Amino acid sequence: MFCAALTPFNADLSPDHALFAAHCKRLLDDGCTGIAMLGTTGEANSLSSRERMDLLEAVLKSGVAPSQLLPGTGVASFMETVELTKHALAQGVQTVVMLPPFYYKGVSDDGIVAAYSEIIERIDDPRLRVVLYHIPQMSSVPLSLDVIARLREKFPQTVVGIKDSSGDFANMSAIVERFPGFSVLVGADPLMLSLLPKGGAGCITATSNLVASDLATVFAGYADEARQPQVAAAQERIVAARNTVSRFAQMASLKTLLAKRYGHDSWTRQRPPLTPLTAEEAATVNASFDAS
Repeated sequence: MFCAALTPFNADLSPDHALFAAHCKRLLDDGCTGIAMLGTTGEANSLSSRERMDLLEAVLKSGVAPSQLLPGTGVASFMETVELTKHALAQGVQTVVMLPPFYYKGVSDDGIVAAYSEIIERIDDPRLRVVLYHIPQMSSVPLSLDVIARLREKFPQTVVGIKDSSGDFANMSAIVERFPGFSVLVGADPLMLSLLPKGGAGCITATSNLVASDLATVFAGYADEARQPQVAAAQERIVAARNTVSRFAQMASLKTLLAKRYGHDSWTRQRPPLTPLTAEEAATVNASFDAS
């Protein structure tokens, strides 16, 4: 159970390292297995490579273990992806979440397999573990079952899982059924409970920034008959939180709620072109969350 962690920004829009590290520790205390930092929710594609590296190093220096981090390293340039992934490995972080190169659209499965192959072969490190990232609504580069099969066959010890943020439960189920032992991590909080009994591995989700303890309850107790009342109550809170932050822009809503939780303005800031909620939207979100 990994949190797709939000990134706080200082007034000059540089990442707030201290605040981010403190948030990571809070999430771990709340029951997260680890932190999936520098992903979509973390606004990673608005950060430079150097900023990504510095933020990763800052979290590690704060005392978070390398095994508890799952950084996103996939960018449009596959050579830059190599650089970011090698940096993570040099810090002791062995598992990364990797988008396919995403600028060119309508590319073939052959092209996607070739890109991942170039990246993995150029890194050439047996420690590396890659979680593929399927988020077609953002990347416009979907990862088909055939792509997964070919990469699994070519790199069975390296390509170990996928984060499916498509929202398509049928697709997640199909991956689980076709690839036993392959870690399928849902990207939408409410769907974890349904996928776990089918063989899903867990989640990497945004709303866990707020309801990590509830997701931990679901993850730990979904198969325990005696804990079903707790699981059902936790799931209800997860769905309510997800609905609240989906009413307006999701990341801005999550940041608004974290700013209230922590009492720190750094959480409300986003890098353009993303923008914070209006005062009216923020009031609505806060009231809705408090009432849930």
